[in-house]
Amino acid sequence: MKKILITEDSATMRSLLASTIESLEGYETVEAGTGFEALRLLPRENVDLIITDINMPDINGLELISYVRNNPNYKSIPLIIVSTEGSEKDKEKGIALGANEYLVKPFNPAELQALIRRYLG
Repeated sequence: MKKILITEDSATMRSLLASTIESLEGYETVEAGTGFEALRLLPRENVDLIITDINMPDINGLELISYVRNNPNYKSIPLIIVSTEGSEKDKEKGIALGANEYLVKPFNPAELQALIRRYLG
């Protein structure tokens, strides 16, 4: 099973992301409601991909990406941003920090599934 970390402060959106991912065979999810929770989970869970929102309390998604990309243990993990921040400037910033992909909410579940398959096979 491939494990995907979902970092999203909205319980409803976490649930939607988890059901979208878990409808694919061979994938399971771990959920974090904040960037800080995600940082606490990373050493304990062997995750294959990270999905993160940008706007969250405490540590935001951009700070989380920066941490992951600067840590030798996690820097090769594919990272997808799913955010309401949809301007080109926001997308460019997310990609520049090290995100592999950037989806704007509301996202197309099939598009997210295709990205997951692209990075995890």
